[in-house]
Amino acid sequence: MEAHYKKILIAIDNSAHSMKAAKAGFALAHALRATIGLLYVVDKSKEVINADLGITPQQSGTVLLNEAEKTIEQFIRLYNGVDRIERFTPEGFPEQEIINISKEWEADLIVMGTHGRTAIGKILTGSVAEYVIRHSTIPVLITPPRME
Repeated sequence: MEAHYKKILIAIDNSAHSMKAAKAGFALAHALRATIGLLYVVDKSKEVINADLGITPQQSGTVLLNEAEKTIEQFIRLYNGVDRIERFTPEGFPEQEIINISKEWEADLIVMGTHGRTAIGKILTGSVAEYVIRHSTIPVLITPPRME
């Protein structure tokens, strides 16, 4: 059975690790003439709510959404060369939203980076990449943290 990757979902954030994943995902999509879905999850766990400073949940969410949209624009400018790019900026927990969007959009492949945490780091913080690998029903391409 031959794999046909027509829709490649690239999960990004504003880290160097996702830069590598995006570069790999865009190169693959370009070679296969696939449609790209750029996904930046507005991470609910990173919302900053500070009543003393007058920061409401809505304001914090707006700041995070703006950051997501700016990051997506930067990636498109850096790695373009693909005709079809769709953008996704759902709010939620990254590991769950990557799985949700991959199903809703009917992606054929998920591309994402990993922070390369140690075993103890994974125990303490969890691993988005590990969760996605375990719960995805489609192939997942993980770019290593030390990829050239």
